[in-house]
Formats: sequence, C-alpha cells, structure tokens
Amino acid sequence: MTDREPFATGRCTCGEVVYRLEDRPMFVHCCHCTWCQRQTGSAFALNAIIEASRVTLVEGKVESHMLPTPSGRGQKLSRCPGCRVVLWSNYMGLGEAVNFVRVGTLDDPSLVPPDIHIFTDTRAPWVTLPEDLPSMTGFYDRREHWPADSLGRLKALRG
Repeated sequence: MTDREPFATGRCTCGEVVYRLEDRPMFVHCCHCTWCQRQTGSAFALNAIIEASRVTLVEGKVESHMLPTPSGRGQKLSRCPGCRVVLWSNYMGLGEAVNFVRVGTLDDPSLVPPDIHIFTDTRAPWVTLPEDLPSMTGFYDRREHWPADSLGRLKALRG
C-alpha cells in the first residue's frame, strides 16, 4: 500500500469485495476470443494488465480457481465468494505476479480504455472496432505494442 491516492477503485456486484489499483495498468486489451466470450457471457473481455502487487484488497477476500485455456497453461480466476463476479485473473504464462483486472468491475471503467483489440477474427460481427486502435486477428507482440515504461515494469517483475 502507498500513501498516495490510488489510480482507481473497483468492486464486485454485491460490494463484499472492494479493491484498488495503486497505479495505472501496464496495458489494456480487449479480447474477442471465443473463450473470453464464453467466460464473460459477453462479446469480449476488457482486461487491465497490472502487477498483482499494485492491486490492494480493501474489503473482503477473493476465492480462486483454475480454468483450462487453449494454451494448456491455465488461467486462475479470482472472484467474490458471494456474488461470484470475476474481478481479475492470472494467466499462467505470466504467473501470479500479473493480474488481468476486469475493467467492468472498476468504479469508473472509463479510466482504462483499451490499447488494442485482439482475436478479432472471432469477434461478434456487430462489434465495430475503432480505426484509431491496433486490431489483431490473434495475439500481439508486447515489444511491438506496449509502451517502453510498461515493458520496463514487466521486466522488473521477471527479475
């Protein structure tokens, strides 16, 4: 925890779990893959990627469980035990040091618009993609799309 104001706050639907982001996310991607569609029950998942150490639980506790992923590495979902809303996940490719915070659980989701749209080859045909953002039919190369300071933050996590 820091003495400065958090970048953003968020919560589950019932309010049992409240958290805050202590810093701006490293990157935000909007994923249109069919796995994210199924998991969210929506057309896409909007994930704010941030160091787990910069996410502070203010109230409550999350419960976590693993789900399979197409990569075979798995994804750990962290959700409210009461209303069952997923607040963030961890993809085992990056490990538990990086949270993929569900932007829709932020008190002000407008603070973190997407930096890129991914897996657009399986997007819902009625979703219109903005022309001013990169769109990828699959995943993306972090070195090509992430800002230098975010790459530095990720490198610091990996030691």
